[in-house]
Amino acid sequence: MSEPRAVVIGYGFAGRSFHSYLIRLDTGLVLHGVCSRSAATRERIVRERGCRAYESFGQVIEDPDVDLVVLATPHSVHADQAVRALDAGKHVVTDKIMCTSLEECDRMIEAARRNDRLLTVFHNRRWDGDYLTLRSLLEEGELGELRWLEMAWQVFGPPRGWRGRKDMGGGRLFDLGAHMLDQVMLIFPQAVESVYCRMHHDYPEHDVESHAMVVVGFAGGTTAVVDAGGMHAIPKPRIHAFGTGGAFMKHGLDPQEEAMKAGDIDAAVEPAGNYGRLRTREGERVVPTVPGRWRCFYENVADALAGRAEPAVKLEEVRRCMAVFDAALRSAETAQVVRPDIPPLTS
Repeated sequence: MSEPRAVVIGYGFAGRSFHSYLIRLDTGLVLHGVCSRSAATRERIVRERGCRAYESFGQVIEDPDVDLVVLATPHSVHADQAVRALDAGKHVVTDKIMCTSLEECDRMIEAARRNDRLLTVFHNRRWDGDYLTLRSLLEEGELGELRWLEMAWQVFGPPRGWRGRKDMGGGRLFDLGAHMLDQVMLIFPQAVESVYCRMHHDYPEHDVESHAMVVVGFAGGTTAVVDAGGMHAIPKPRIHAFGTGGAFMKHGLDPQEEAMKAGDIDAAVEPAGNYGRLRTREGERVVPTVPGRWRCFYENVADALAGRAEPAVKLEEVRRCMAVFDAALRSAETAQVVRPDIPPLTS
C-alpha cells in the first residue's frame, strides 16, 4: 500500500508552520498538496513545500488522489468542512479546537461513522515535554493521588487575525484553552460534576475574551483549573499540580514550536532553567523535562490509516472535551456554575 496522500486546507500560521511542515517529515504520509484561495500564496506553496497547490476546498475533496484532508482553517468552519470531506470519502484531521459546539461535534462524529472514515483532532501538545513529565511523575506515584491541577497558558497582547473574531471561532478559550483542557481531561478520567467559567473582555477592538478561566470539578472531589489569557506580562506557572504525596511546578512552554518555526523541530532543547520542581516529604528536587515529540501525532495518523494502531486522539475523548467547552460557555454567559452530565472516560 502506498503512503496516504494528505492535503492541508489553509496556509496561514497553522497550515504552514505546523501541519505541512510536520507531514513532510518521515511520518508515513505524503504531503500531496495545500489549498489556498490566494494566487500569490499558491505560488509560495509550490516554492516552499514542493507540492500541488489547490485553489478551492471543492477541488480537494473531488480529487480521487487525496486520501486525507487536514483542516488548518478557522474554528467556525471545521464542522461543515469536515462533514463535506468525510461524505466525499476522505479521512479528516482538524486543527484544535475540533469545532465550536457539542452539536457540531456530534454531527462530525456521525459523518465519520456513516462513511467509515478516520476523524481525529490535532492535539499535538499531548506530546509536549511538560505534559509528558507530569504524566511520568503521576505514573511513578511521586505526587500520590493528584487532587488539584492548575494549567496556565498566558501571553501578553491582543489576538491576531481571525482569532480576534467571535464569528470565526476566535478567543483565548478555544485557542490556548483547547490544548490545556484536552490534557486535563486525560489526566482526570472521572465524571465531570461541575464547570465554572469566568471571562474578561479587555480589548474593545475585539469581540472575543481577553482572558478565560475554567474550573472543572470531577467525581471524587478533584479539581482542575485552566487559565488562558492575553494580558499577562508575567505569566503563572505552566503547570502547578498538588497531590497527597507532593507538588510539582513548572514554568515555560515546550521548545518544539520555536525550533519548528526555525526549520528544525528536532533541534528543540528545553532550557535547564525551565525544568520543573518537585517537592515531597523527602525534600525538593529539580525534574529534567521529558523530551517532547510532536512527530508522534502524524506518525500515529499514518499507522491508524494502515490499520496498525488505534488513533491516539479518540472521538470519545474530544467529545468529552467539547461537552466541557459547552458547559463553560453557558457558565460564562450566566455567571453560574453549570452541572453537566459528562460521564467518565472509558477508553
